[in-house]
Amino acid sequence: MTTSMADERRDQLEQYLQSVPMDPKILRSEVFIHFFTLLQQDTFKITTKKAFLDVFLPDGRSIRIEILTSDTAERVLEIVSYKTGLSQELSGYFSLFLIQFHSDGALSVMKKMAEFELPYVSLQSTEVENRKVGLRKWYMDPSLDSVLRDCQTAVNFLYGQAVQEIEKNWAKPTPEQRQELEALRKAGNQPKFLELVQQVQHYGYVQLDTCTCDYPEPGCVATVSVGNDEISCYIKLPSNQTQEVNFKMSQIKSWQVTFLGSLLEEEDGPQQTLHQNLELRFQYSKGSGWQWLTIYTKQAFLLSSCLKKMISEKLTKLAAENPEMINYFDFPTRKSKIAVKTTEEDGVFETIREEDL
Repeated sequence: MTTSMADERRDQLEQYLQSVPMDPKILRSEVFIHFFTLLQQDTFKITTKKAFLDVFLPDGRSIRIEILTSDTAERVLEIVSYKTGLSQELSGYFSLFLIQFHSDGALSVMKKMAEFELPYVSLQSTEVENRKVGLRKWYMDPSLDSVLRDCQTAVNFLYGQAVQEIEKNWAKPTPEQRQELEALRKAGNQPKFLELVQQVQHYGYVQLDTCTCDYPEPGCVATVSVGNDEISCYIKLPSNQTQEVNFKMSQIKSWQVTFLGSLLEEEDGPQQTLHQNLELRFQYSKGSGWQWLTIYTKQAFLLSSCLKKMISEKLTKLAAENPEMINYFDFPTRKSKIAVKTTEEDGVFETIREEDL
């Protein structure tokens, strides 16, 4: 086997392993869930027993719940919903995330937990300090806020997360918007606050930690936010100039996450440590052709989850607007490509398969 053939097989295996836990049939399989539950526990030598888990809420509070160490993220979400009064019908608009708290008060959303993932095991197995399980809203279309307005607990969570996004400068209001939002916050007017914040740039986006990318040239430092059908990048060029670039989902053809690992020799002996890096590459329409762009970030899997979520929401919206197309979105049973009629600007949907979601 040639080197190029081996690399191609490795890429195909990576894509397959990434797509397996995203398959709806597999996620609903009791056999799969049981297998991965045992795998996680056996890997980190954690037996099933009662334990307490602190969950960080979107409004800044933290609650302690009693769980089993073998409880999945889906089960923990049910417990949190019950404890906080979040409607079970609306719990699907939220998810559990692994969050890193920094000494300077900053926080990083590291990854979205898969439904079969064991939050207790994930926390116990991490080698990084100050990580917690956090509840956050899980949709990329800000207009979906309106679905949650009739549940006060959900409104409290939306409001708390919106305030946090502004305080962390993830959402970027104009001076006038900031002044009006502050007045509404002081007045305790949550409905008006949530109505106005819809107009704020990058509201509801997921922001990554500062990373690097190869656009428009290799070695550029970037602040990446993703949401509302785009990847938004503030890029610092080697010349110290700043450039803002928005990559629309309608012009992204495909993407892949690659794990880059290398063994590093220790100075005081023959021991080796694994140096880990992640990258997300995506194929973007430029002119009359396609260009591969790479973002080097430890949050590559989170970014990939966000891209998949945006496509899923787009397809759901299209199906709702065109009921006659509902058969095209029968994800659990169809294996062929999703046949969505598109324009040249909507080329992203031409190559999407159910397993890619």
